[in-house]
Amino acid sequence: MLIAIGFRQHSVVTGLGSLVYAAPSSFWQADEARSRLVFFHGFGGGSSAYEWSLIYPAFAYDYYPIAPDLIGWGGSDHPARAYTVDDYIDTITQFLEKTCDVPVSVVASSLTAAMVIRVAIARPELFKSLVLVAPSGISDFGEDYTRSFFAQLVSTPLLDRILYSTALATPGGVRSFLEQRQFAQRERVSEEMVSAYLASAQQPNAEYAALSFVRGDLCFDLSRYIGQLTTPTAIIWGDKSQFTPVEVGRRLAEMNPTAVRIFEVIPDVGLTPQLEVPAVTTGLIQQFLQQLDP
Repeated sequence: MLIAIGFRQHSVVTGLGSLVYAAPSSFWQADEARSRLVFFHGFGGGSSAYEWSLIYPAFAYDYYPIAPDLIGWGGSDHPARAYTVDDYIDTITQFLEKTCDVPVSVVASSLTAAMVIRVAIARPELFKSLVLVAPSGISDFGEDYTRSFFAQLVSTPLLDRILYSTALATPGGVRSFLEQRQFAQRERVSEEMVSAYLASAQQPNAEYAALSFVRGDLCFDLSRYIGQLTTPTAIIWGDKSQFTPVEVGRRLAEMNPTAVRIFEVIPDVGLTPQLEVPAVTTGLIQQFLQQLDP
C-alpha cells in the first residue's frame, strides 16, 4: 500500500480477508476521537487508495481521514474468486462498522460510489453525508455493459488472463489507460501515478478483481436504486469522463433532488479529478462537507 506522508498502515479483518487502510500517524497529532472521513477508491486495473493520496492529507486537521484498499486491490488480500456486487457491499459495510464511529461522512468514486449509495440505502444509520465522484453502476438506464465488445472479449477463458498480464498490467498498458481513458489531459499523468497503479495491478491474484470488473460482474443499473437514497449527497463529475458521461450523472441526480443536493461539473477533467486536478477537488469536497453537514 502506497501511503501519503504523515499516515501509516492499519488493517481490519473482513469476511473476505484482511483489508488495509491508511490513517493519520503521530505526525499530525491527530485525535482519533475526531469524526472519521472515509475515502473509497474506484475500480480499474491497478486501483487502490493511492487514488485519494493527493486529497485525504488535507483533511487531517479537521477530521480523522482513512483510506482503504478494497479487497482484491492494492495491499489488501486478493482472494482467487469471481467477485460480485454483494461482495463489495458487504465489505464496505463491515469496514465502516469496524473502523468508524457512525454516522460517518464518506467520499467515494465511480462504481464504488454507486455501491456506497446502495450501502447507504440499506444502512442509512451508518452515514452522515456523501461526496461522490461520478457515481455510476456502468449499466445505468438499461445500458448493459456486459454486452460491450471489451466485456465479451475478456469473458473468454484463458484469453482474459493473457490480456491482463500482457496488455493491462504493464507499464505501457497502465500509462495508456490513464492517458487515453481516465484523464482528459494526458500531460497530467505522472510517473508516480503510473508506478502506483502498476504496483497494485501486479500484486499476486490482482487479475481476479480486475477481470470481474472488466467483465461487468460488478456492474448494475444505479437508476433502479438512487431514488431510495436519503443521505445528504453531493456529486462531482468531470465533463470529459468517458466511461460515464456527465449526462448520465445529471439524469441520476435529477431522480432524487431531495438527497442529491449538489451536482458540480468540473470542466476539462476526466474520470478521476482527484488525481487530475487535486487542488480543485479538495476545495470542492471541503465546501460540500460544510454544506451537507454544517
